[in-house]
Amino acid sequence: MPGPFWSAALCAALDAAGRPESWHLGSHDKLRNYTGPLPSSDYWLAVRGCRVHSAFMEEEMAVYRPRLRDMAVNERPQERMERLGAEALSDTELLAMILRSGSVDLDVISLSSQLIAEAGSLAALVRYSPEDFRRFRGIGKIKALQLATIMEIARRVVLSGTEVNPVVNDPLKVYTLLQPRTFGLDVERFWLLSLNRKNRLIRLSMITSGTATASLVHPREVFREAVRQGATAILCAHNHPSGDPSPSSADIQITRQLREASRAIQIDLLDHIIIGQPGADPRGLGYYSFSEGGLL
Repeated sequence: MPGPFWSAALCAALDAAGRPESWHLGSHDKLRNYTGPLPSSDYWLAVRGCRVHSAFMEEEMAVYRPRLRDMAVNERPQERMERLGAEALSDTELLAMILRSGSVDLDVISLSSQLIAEAGSLAALVRYSPEDFRRFRGIGKIKALQLATIMEIARRVVLSGTEVNPVVNDPLKVYTLLQPRTFGLDVERFWLLSLNRKNRLIRLSMITSGTATASLVHPREVFREAVRQGATAILCAHNHPSGDPSPSSADIQITRQLREASRAIQIDLLDHIIIGQPGADPRGLGYYSFSEGGLL
């Protein structure tokens, strides 16, 4: 029975409208399972943060949430995928297939929708760490690690289309190779591209992963790896999370140190590229080349 705060007239109207149990209104005790049509224009239910209003009362209500268990069986994501294929599923349904379950008061469809809404898009979830995923009720340690693993697999699948041992001899090729790897990163990372005598890529190595404001690298770390790979020349690159590839004073300093070390070790430093985004680059390129800038 509805609680004492509800007037007899309002309760009678809601009873007359019917109370099918296909929607969940949060943890509200009085109308937890009500989904019927609105009784009349005098009684209305608004979604998310609005009120139930009538001539008798006004009260805060919870949010409508469709429950997976109340969906028609053939409309559930798993059944739809079996019947129509993965391409027929929405982003929310695809994510629900991975999550498999929600929490006691939040079903998997709602949890999936909440994740995508906060991230901004399904693609934006690739930047989420296990800690980010664990902020959501219903996602524990193991599930958070699984989600982060899947996002990393997705990133690597995108990268797998690149040519094996490509010739890398200009800044644009470096940018094209590395830009997908920087998508969604909120820290600076420093990469070494070890090259053979024909400027073919021997190996791409991530040397360091820094903070949001600094990329931590030392020439000995760079050239230790270059020697180990048998490189005759190298390219260096790092990203700017801000998207603006303009070099900082620290970037200029480390480039000079790398240049001096390359001369001592006799492994050519062909360039140092800063990877950004075209929209944030004053020049619209999305990258900065120390070689082209005359600073190498």
